[in-house]
Amino acid sequence: MKIALIIPRNGSEEKSSFYDLKFVSSFLFSRKHFSYLLAIPTLASLTPPEHEIRVFDENIEDIDYGWGAALAGISVRTMFALRAYEIADRFRKMGVKTVLGGIHPSFCTDEALQHSDSVVVGEAEGIWPGLLKDVQEGRLRRIYQAANYTDLTSSPATVRTLMSKKRYFADIIQTTKGCPFTCEFCSVYAFDGQKIRNKPIDMVLKEIREVQGTDAQFKKKSVFFADDNIIANPKYARELFMALKAYRLNWSCQASINISKDDDLLKSMKESGCGSILIGLESISPENLTRMNKKLNLRYDYLTAIRKIQSHGILVHGSFILGNDFDDLSSFGGLIRFIREARLLMPLINILTPFPGTELHKRLEEEGRILHKDWSKYDAAHVVFKPALMSPEELIHGYRKVLREVYSFESIYSNLQYYWDHDFWKHSNEVDPIRFKFRMLFAARLCTLLGYKNPARTKFIIRIFPRLFDRRVRLSTILTLMAYNDFAYTV
Repeated sequence: MKIALIIPRNGSEEKSSFYDLKFVSSFLFSRKHFSYLLAIPTLASLTPPEHEIRVFDENIEDIDYGWGAALAGISVRTMFALRAYEIADRFRKMGVKTVLGGIHPSFCTDEALQHSDSVVVGEAEGIWPGLLKDVQEGRLRRIYQAANYTDLTSSPATVRTLMSKKRYFADIIQTTKGCPFTCEFCSVYAFDGQKIRNKPIDMVLKEIREVQGTDAQFKKKSVFFADDNIIANPKYARELFMALKAYRLNWSCQASINISKDDDLLKSMKESGCGSILIGLESISPENLTRMNKKLNLRYDYLTAIRKIQSHGILVHGSFILGNDFDDLSSFGGLIRFIREARLLMPLINILTPFPGTELHKRLEEEGRILHKDWSKYDAAHVVFKPALMSPEELIHGYRKVLREVYSFESIYSNLQYYWDHDFWKHSNEVDPIRFKFRMLFAARLCTLLGYKNPARTKFIIRIFPRLFDRRVRLSTILTLMAYNDFAYTV
């Protein structure tokens, strides 16, 4: 049976998000994306070998509806839901059986069933092979409900051979599932459970070897560990970091702020190739942290924690949410000042979004504060609810103000200069592998951007030019920051 596995884009091709990095794609003259949804290679690993699979990721390619698929499996996150429904409707009109799965259909099952032949509720590991058999035998059920959380010790290793090796900036690997925390805005614990489940380290290493491949040009490709908290099981994390050292990876991850109190663990992370950690700081207001049930953060001084982590040569990317119930018009300036003081190089700024399945969605719906359910705008860059202490228009204006302040070229250059002056990227595994001839090409491409009615960018390029041939200066960091500036001034 021919099976099409599909990752939808969010709405129109003109729409952008923080991680689209469209500027980078245009800079490189190549259609690329940050990474892929891990659900798709997971389904591929669960599919018996007698089936023929093609993966279509709309972020990097068009869907070939004429390929002749008998089944279309579509992984759906909330912001992609409307586009996923369009794809499913088109396949169904062609007589192709469609299955929707992922976090959004799991919480909005009745809605998803209006656009598909079947919906997978929960994790697919215990469902997919049986579902395929049902399709072949003509008895596909409308709903497949996961009976239990997946035992990661018995699941097959994720297969990425069907994913493009050249069109993603980073590969995704997940070593754990589950989260013990119950943040009001997050649906992870509702979908994956609160018990931490670990994948065997030998299996993780097998996936890393697959990602590295045999082609030398892919040896230095970045890996993002998609665990919601890579240190949730400290004993497992220590064993994992020790095992990673032999692979000389350049990797990043998500972790909770309590990583800052464990110097030995931070040292092991750095030695194994960790370059950055995304930490959910979420708010600098204690009242907001209490409201969102982010109580762990209340025990830490953010500036002290950030400096401790970065003293080990690991960059901190803090994420923040705007529009919480205790945010008012002064909150935007306060956050800008904190980000500047903390010298956060790549903060992730989101608008509070009540995703289905979260306690936040439940509360705001009960309070009559949800404005609409146009899922394409549930992307953390639009206001879809009534804020408590400001209007929706004031919230979106404040969001844009924060983005444009922290990602202005003046702010970017100031932060880069700070890290260069402190020789932050002095460690051996932080030396940029890009060779001189490619640095020349990078410099030449930057020259083509001079004078394009953007004096701030022109000034920035001229100021960084002397640094482009220093191998301690990571060109990918410069290019990513330019992409974030592009997003900040177009959102």
